[in-house]
Amino acid sequence: MSETPFMPKATAVWLVENTTLTFRQIANFCNLHELEVKGIADGDVAKGIKAYNPILAGQLSREEIETCSKNPDKALNLSKRSEDVQVKERKKPKYTPLSKRQDRPDAILWLCKNAPELTDGQISKLVGSTKGTVSLIRKRSYWNFSSLKARDPVILALCTQEIYQKALDKAKRRVEREKKAKLKEQKKSEKQVEENKRDE
Repeated sequence: MSETPFMPKATAVWLVENTTLTFRQIANFCNLHELEVKGIADGDVAKGIKAYNPILAGQLSREEIETCSKNPDKALNLSKRSEDVQVKERKKPKYTPLSKRQDRPDAILWLCKNAPELTDGQISKLVGSTKGTVSLIRKRSYWNFSSLKARDPVILALCTQEIYQKALDKAKRRVEREKKAKLKEQKKSEKQVEENKRDE
């Protein structure tokens, strides 16, 4: 099929979790390999990807899903082109439910422990928090520090593995640059000391 739904992998996650469609039907609709869909069902693929509801997005109807669930040979048809859906995509509400609010500080603690090279700015961007909160947690002076549990932000679906990896790579490059600059500075000052000694 030439046309694919908006956010195909996230759509596949939703279809695996919420329907009785076959892996083949989901794979064909989302333009993925059947084994990839099986991997999603087993939890090996698309970790950290939030399920995307194609019914709410107007790309599939409930009737279409029900009909295809009863007939494994029937292919799902896309109701709307992905471009149309993309335009109508609404921004997520800024309000974060109480149960989810603890997730961000927990994720910040995890990142401070497991990726200390990330800057406060990078961590705040990854989990959608503020630099101030990150700084307090890093210094262990956050008001609720004793209640925090270090939890992976990817598992909490606060960011994807890909975005986290990119931020980590960038931080590692920065650390490497700083090390080289420090070494250069050190050699320079050692050379200066040597020259001063010679002058004496």
